[in-house]
Amino acid sequence: MNPSHTLAEAKQKIEHYCAYQERCHKEVVQKLKQMGMIPAAIDQIMAELIAENYLNELRFAQSFARGKFRIKSWGKNRIKRELKARDISDYCIKSGLAEIDQEDYLSCFHRLAEKKAASLSQLPLTQQKKKLADFLFYRGWESHLVFEKLSELPLETPEN
Repeated sequence: MNPSHTLAEAKQKIEHYCAYQERCHKEVVQKLKQMGMIPAAIDQIMAELIAENYLNELRFAQSFARGKFRIKSWGKNRIKRELKARDISDYCIKSGLAEIDQEDYLSCFHRLAEKKAASLSQLPLTQQKKKLADFLFYRGWESHLVFEKLSELPLETPEN
């Protein structure tokens, strides 16, 4: 694939891409490859984007953690897993997770668990617990929270 963009055109396009929303380095490199840029050009553009603060992995991790928690109600395990998949450093991941207020985190967890438990009330008790646990683990909530919740929720068997 021959480059269809000059260095300046590619850089301008990528600046808009980064300005639209926070991006991680991996996403930007992938986008540049899709644009047909050669490795040397990718390295040069990446260096300039970082120098001009279009790209900042710490800022990305913080924004990602806040957004996925607030909008999708993800737990810290899921957020951490998704950030690792984007090759974000452990330092940035830790900093991103620190953006989540512990009180908000726990109240979100309880609200989510109780809403899901209510939707399962027609199932047998063992199925209710399994489905609730699977749902919360998939969303990335910590096992100690999930097991604590399973033991305290008034999961009733349906009346026959």
